[in-house]
Amino acid sequence: MKAVLTRVSEASVTVDGDVVGAINCAETGGILALVGVGREDDEEAWQKMARKIAELRILDGEKSVEDVNAPVLLVSQFTLLGRTAKGRRPSWGDAAPGEVAEPIIAKIASALRERGIHVEEGRFGANMQVQSVNEGPFTVLVET
Repeated sequence: MKAVLTRVSEASVTVDGDVVGAINCAETGGILALVGVGREDDEEAWQKMARKIAELRILDGEKSVEDVNAPVLLVSQFTLLGRTAKGRRPSWGDAAPGEVAEPIIAKIASALRERGIHVEEGRFGANMQVQSVNEGPFTVLVET
């Protein structure tokens, strides 16, 4: 499992002209989490990813999402699993198929909510327009 976590002051996801998820968090900051699920990812991987999103100290003042009750915009992004070492076309063979990945993304969202974190989501499998105002900019790559 791979993720790109970006510290944001606001972020949103639009599908077919409708905003399906948005966070506005200028005071605390928040996280835009783009998460790609791999074919080999198991329960331990998604639990670890949820923990990292909640606990990594990447917000202003070395605080975590949990420390400041910051919101998370969670967006599934299989393209993070693309391999580009050969040729000119990425290979998506490492990405989990939708029927496997979608419930795992839902489990991550649920685990974050169980910690009391406000989570907004994109729409799995949709053509999404993701907008964000990055703070810092501060972006980290996370792998489980």
